[in-house]
Amino acid sequence: MQTQGSAKDEGDAPAAPVPVPEQAAEATATTSATPPIPTAAPAPAASVPTPPGPAAPPPSEASTMDPGRVDVRTLTRVLFERMAELTPGTPEHEHVRAALIEVNLPLVRYAAARFRGRSEPMEDVVQVGTIGLINAIDRFDPTRGVQFPTYALPTILGEIKRYFRDNVRTMHVPRRLQELWVQVSAAMEDLTVAHGRMPKIPEIAANLRIPEEDVRACLDAGRAYNATSLEATQENDGGLALLDRLGYEDSALTHVEHRDMVRHLMVQLPDRERQIVMLRFFGNLTQSQISTELGMSQMHVSRLLARIFARLRSGNTWDN
Repeated sequence: MQTQGSAKDEGDAPAAPVPVPEQAAEATATTSATPPIPTAAPAPAASVPTPPGPAAPPPSEASTMDPGRVDVRTLTRVLFERMAELTPGTPEHEHVRAALIEVNLPLVRYAAARFRGRSEPMEDVVQVGTIGLINAIDRFDPTRGVQFPTYALPTILGEIKRYFRDNVRTMHVPRRLQELWVQVSAAMEDLTVAHGRMPKIPEIAANLRIPEEDVRACLDAGRAYNATSLEATQENDGGLALLDRLGYEDSALTHVEHRDMVRHLMVQLPDRERQIVMLRFFGNLTQSQISTELGMSQMHVSRLLARIFARLRSGNTWDN
């Protein structure tokens, strides 16, 4: 065997010892066990940190979606399907519910933007709208085939409108004016940007195609959001409060004419009778005290008073 192997490899290269079968098996095992030497190791890809987000969908759904480009509607549907499989009250259920709230917060901001012209801070409006979003999540039934934003938006808007209706206005305003005020305020903003000044009432009415009286009523209704305290000082009035500049109704004002009539009749009475009336009604003396004061009997004082009353009534034009 060695002679034939040497003759076969004569012309190509120096003869190498041919291993016996046991040696060939060991060499083959050693060669196959030795890993090949890589020529160049590929550079590791830079890892991009992923921001924390809602709970991951099941592997069957997540494998078909790109986490960086997932649609909000699709993610909302997957989270609702996941929440339906969990028991309410468990930490996993609350986690998925919180993820649904976070994913759909842009819907709340979109609804709150419709009330940008109100006097309330936008943060408060967003918080109220978030309450409506939570109520919509708890009441939503995915099996009815309705998209969640279609169901949730009216609920969010209703919660915000209820907040403005019950907690913000200091005066009750009809619902028609409340709804029309939203359109008037939006038209005022658009016309202000277009003309560079505050629009006039005819311009607002022409823009909305409504009567000018409705625009004036809406502007008056818009002032119901803010109330000025009567005790607040006014800078333009020298520090005086509004209460200091308001008049009040004198309770004795209605009796002025009666007093003037009585004064006119009293002048026409004799001195003694006028003195009796003054002592009885202005001095608050009794008939007995008057009789002692004037030196006459109480019966005589009583008769004089009756005659005085009859004379005063006959000359009083109010009784005619």
